[in-house]
Amino acid sequence: MKDRFESLKNGIDKKTAMVGIIGLGYVGLPLAMAASEKGFRIIGFDTDESKIKMLSRKKQYIKHLDSRGYVKMLSSGRFMGTSDFSRLGEADVILICVPTPLTSQREPDMSYIVATGESIAKRLRPGQLIILESTTYPGTTDELLKGMLERKGLKEGKDFFLAFSPEREDPGRKDFTTTTTPKVVGGVSRESGVLAEKFYSKFIRKVVLVSTARAAESSKLTENIFRAVNIALVNELKIAYDRMGIDVWEVLDAASTKPFGFMRFNPGPGWGGHCIPLDPFYLSWKVREYGFATKFIELAGDINWKMPEFVIEKLLIGLNEQRKSIKGSKILILGIAYKKNIDDARETPAFEIMEKLLDLGAELDYHDPFVPECPSTRKHKELKGLRSVSLSPKNLKKYSAAIVVTDHDGVDYKKIGDNVPLVIDTRGTYRKLKVKGAVVNA
Repeated sequence: MKDRFESLKNGIDKKTAMVGIIGLGYVGLPLAMAASEKGFRIIGFDTDESKIKMLSRKKQYIKHLDSRGYVKMLSSGRFMGTSDFSRLGEADVILICVPTPLTSQREPDMSYIVATGESIAKRLRPGQLIILESTTYPGTTDELLKGMLERKGLKEGKDFFLAFSPEREDPGRKDFTTTTTPKVVGGVSRESGVLAEKFYSKFIRKVVLVSTARAAESSKLTENIFRAVNIALVNELKIAYDRMGIDVWEVLDAASTKPFGFMRFNPGPGWGGHCIPLDPFYLSWKVREYGFATKFIELAGDINWKMPEFVIEKLLIGLNEQRKSIKGSKILILGIAYKKNIDDARETPAFEIMEKLLDLGAELDYHDPFVPECPSTRKHKELKGLRSVSLSPKNLKKYSAAIVVTDHDGVDYKKIGDNVPLVIDTRGTYRKLKVKGAVVNA
């Protein structure tokens, strides 16, 4: 064990260790860029052949990433993208960056982790370090993954090393990046934690080593549960204050003047992204094994999932005041990415709103400068093929209403409000804009 530990530690120190990254999406690709920048050789694995082809052509498929850094990595000779998982044996350090969605019953869908674990287990050799980055329930690394990797007789902490380090990517953020956001790591064994800490410290400014993989898994869930509960709280307050005729945005502005004891969260049309709508339920599912119910998490989910219904209710009231029916009305959705100024539409509340509008008989278009074509999803297949429309005054006059779902910068919201008779504003975008049309806060 000592020889394997020291050999891998020396390879990491000298950056001669080959790094394999499984999953070249919003988590894996930035990690590849950061590690390559510091001199590591990378093999990037993905089952999506279109990504591999785009990488080979140096074509960028995640818009918010630094284009110069992206091209620099692909031109350095230190990166190779492949869909050939038989090459996993070449890597000394393997990072797992695959999706962890929920089933329709809000239970963890572990199929991507299981499939990845099986692929690694087939090629596992002594002296490799495996690090899971996918957000998951406490115990995934030291129960599920460890068991899969030990089936052929190799032992964790002796023959190979296994750790967990949660991804903390926030797409589009400028003040914190992959390399400047502190990295939490926890090993299944002490040796694994030390090696994982050593590896990440080579290209990330601050690495925080915790006692176990379970502690690291729990830290990521805690971060996202905190946000999920507070988003739900402010969304519930929005509905409550709306019933009372109080402007929630004015209330939040006033509350934010307190220099202590208050942390601002803004309301919206629901929650989105791969983390907040999904990750808390990994804990609520797992903790049932221990005879405990996480009521805050379940309540936050109920509130946030119902927010699209509140938006639709506001639209129906607004159209009714203009003596219009939702059926047959042309509605423009403004922004389908889950947050502003990025091209990521995973778990966006826009899709729920759009689906409900179609069910009510509305005709739909959308505009999103970051998402030119609506992506296919498992739940909303009927939206595939819709393309972003222009915002010319002539085109805008076709719509009975517009709904601000994602408030991207660079969109002329005044022009929209001047040409569309009704705007449903879920983001407070029109608070300081005077427009000809009616604006309803939602």
